Amino acid sequence: MRGHVFYRKLNVELPTIVRGKGVYLYDADGKRYLDGSGGAMVACIGHGVEEIADAIAEQARTIAYVNGTAFTNRPVEELADLLAQYAPPGVDLAYFLSSGSEAVEAALKLSRQYHVERGETQRRIIIARTPGYHGNTLLALSASARESYRKMYAPWLLDVVMIDAPYPYRAGPLGTAAPAMTGEALAESIARVGPENVAAFIAEPIGGSSTGASVPPDGYYARVRELCDEFGILFIADEVLCGAGRTGKYFGLDHYRARDGGPVMPDIITMGKGLNAGYSPLSALLVKRTIVETIERGSGGFQHAQTYSHNPLAAAAGLAVARYVRKHDLVARAASLGPELLRRLGTLTAQGDGADIVGDVRGLGALAGIELVADRSTKAPFPRGAKVVETLVKECLKAGLVVWPNVGHADGTNGDLIIIAPPFNISQSELDELTESMRIAVAATAREIHATKPPLAAATRIS
Repeated sequence: MRGHVFYRKLNVELPTIVRGKGVYLYDADGKRYLDGSGGAMVACIGHGVEEIADAIAEQARTIAYVNGTAFTNRPVEELADLLAQYAPPGVDLAYFLSSGSEAVEAALKLSRQYHVERGETQRRIIIARTPGYHGNTLLALSASARESYRKMYAPWLLDVVMIDAPYPYRAGPLGTAAPAMTGEALAESIARVGPENVAAFIAEPIGGSSTGASVPPDGYYARVRELCDEFGILFIADEVLCGAGRTGKYFGLDHYRARDGGPVMPDIITMGKGLNAGYSPLSALLVKRTIVETIERGSGGFQHAQTYSHNPLAAAAGLAVARYVRKHDLVARAASLGPELLRRLGTLTAQGDGADIVGDVRGLGALAGIELVADRSTKAPFPRGAKVVETLVKECLKAGLVVWPNVGHADGTNGDLIIIAPPFNISQSELDELTESMRIAVAATAREIHATKPPLAAATRIS
């Protein structure tokens, strides 16, 4: 342990990054890394964009902070107006915070307050999905199926009803049952706990790190919306990772249609990550106006306070990012990038060095997941103790590539995958470099696995 910084990971020596430009990061030793995951799926427009830095500097010179309960400010008002242009009709009131976990925490608390203000005080149950992840604050963690995070804090977590997530790669004899793919798992859960007791259902419209960019089937969210309407349940679309253009539409839910052909309407949208592209901490709730009007007629205020809510400096960064994305048509760029990204990464599954450990490549827009398996024919995962994805991340860094790992998705314990989420404006030559570095890292990982004596066996527990 060096210096005085308390890092999240205590048993690794972290390189010191001294600058970033475009898709690249540079460390203190001069090594260059292609940021293939935008850090934590954040840096969607690349590093070192001068006009974003200029906007932040100008705002800092003007006013950096005011108390959001005493004053409003222009960046907050303008960013809310811009987001309302992208949001579904009526889901047009923005509440700004600092992180995705905070946004989810606030959204879940808002769902409870809304029902209480309507006189339905018995509505306390949250329904979420497994695999799934919504954040690390205690209520958000309660709604997350991330056992490695939950175990330590289990005595402090609330009971949240979990249903199987739609997970096409594992939907079959070894995976989730049909109800998870059609939305009927939600119907069964609501019936079991009593619809009058359910406050909210929360889901990432397109799978994040927990399912490796898994894409639910058409019709899934139409059924979700019907059920929530039928029983008075709020539908929270967690767009922290998949929103702000990442999947080739501004919101991940925009890929789905209701039964009548119109948009699937969430009641609350959470945003983060690409909302500010990493230039300043920022997250948001976009809330249906009728929900806020209910509270306005009742207690008159949302019972959720954060010192840095509605912060002008963070909002100025988010506003500059949103304008940059619009100016350069980067949501359309993410959409056009998607097929090419999947085609190139899909070559990893072809016969060749390391192909036998790549079970699936999937995704949408500038978001892709690569799932690693011990047996491609059965989709059996590697045992967690083998730390396969950790090996792959290490080999990627050797090859000058940054990726994002996830574990435990196959059955709660076992399972290895990585997320690829490059800046939307990655060039063709940089995409070539990303693919080749990934190929080198996969091959090196496979060689290390196959060199293990005795050979690694597949995990015995399979979802």
